[in-house]
Amino acid sequence: MYKKNYKIGILGGGQLGRMLIQSCIDYNIITHVMDPDPNAPCSKICHEFFNESFQDYDAVVYFGKKVDVLTIEIENVNVKALFELQNRGIKVYPQPEIIQLIQDKGEQKLFLQQKGYPTAPFRLLENPKLQLLDNQDFLPSFLKLRKGGYDGRGVQKIEKKPTDITQVFEEPSVLEKKVDCKKELAVIVARNIQGQMAVYPAVETVFHPEHHLVDYLISPAAITENIAKQAETIAMDLAVSLQLVGIMAVEFFLDTDEKLYINEIAPRPHNSGHQSVEANDCSQFEMLIRAISGLPLGSTKILYPSVMINILGEPGYTGTAVYQGLNEVLKLEGVYLHLYGKLITKPYRKMGHITVTDTSLIKAIEKAMSIKNILKVIT
Repeated sequence: MYKKNYKIGILGGGQLGRMLIQSCIDYNIITHVMDPDPNAPCSKICHEFFNESFQDYDAVVYFGKKVDVLTIEIENVNVKALFELQNRGIKVYPQPEIIQLIQDKGEQKLFLQQKGYPTAPFRLLENPKLQLLDNQDFLPSFLKLRKGGYDGRGVQKIEKKPTDITQVFEEPSVLEKKVDCKKELAVIVARNIQGQMAVYPAVETVFHPEHHLVDYLISPAAITENIAKQAETIAMDLAVSLQLVGIMAVEFFLDTDEKLYINEIAPRPHNSGHQSVEANDCSQFEMLIRAISGLPLGSTKILYPSVMINILGEPGYTGTAVYQGLNEVLKLEGVYLHLYGKLITKPYRKMGHITVTDTSLIKAIEKAMSIKNILKVIT
């Protein structure tokens, strides 16, 4: 239970941390943030900013000792330091063993397979450049770096072309069989210290075809009640299996036979929950605060149908960001702008997002597609 001068430490100072801080303000929570970038989105709005690497063991231990509870907004942190803090009695949520599992996509896939969760067939390759020719029977597939991939980076689509087979990663990777995918879905589940759980209705995520990051999402997903229930049940069962404290996004493939496969899991705030700030009763960021602070969980009820659009840097532009078409977009009703405080745009860099709400999902989608054509991030 949080108290006067209650401090939450956040490893990672990006946009997820920034939005978490905005919810912390409503709860009078003091926020400490650590990030190696002195101009990280959180750097100017948290109570105390530590410009250190979240992979530095000593820095993370020092940082963690100053807060009541430590959480993450990025998985690529020093897990040894988190175990040390946990041993010293500091509350670390999600727990270090969960973060350690998620950091390695190979271990994550093995865990899902061993526990009987539905996942696409996969193989673990130590050096894909040397081994892929011996695995042509497994193509077409997606090749994913076991460690370090993020926001579409570290993912390659492998068909059966000779160029696909030669121009690949040399680091340990997961070769995952391509699913005949009808839709991609995501469910966010929360679990607090007492074991109470809450699950958000499934959303449909539409990915950029080349860069493998979310282009936009639709809430609620247009799926059957049976599929929605299956996805929610799997997410909640997985949270219990991991003994999660916090929130976790579970990404799914839905194939053409209406079968679900888990793609990946992320035990932190997630791009697939951004619409919850305006369109659900309790946002994913407020839910995380409640979960790791021992408070009752909030309602995940959908208030309005919605579409969330990622604002991505336009290809061919690198430099100081200019938001072309912003005035025109902001004249529309039911449009909520979130900019991430990033001064420099790069091709396909996440610069912000817009959530569109409406009483009709069809109208929300129409409005969102119009906004995608109007708003451009250039220099």
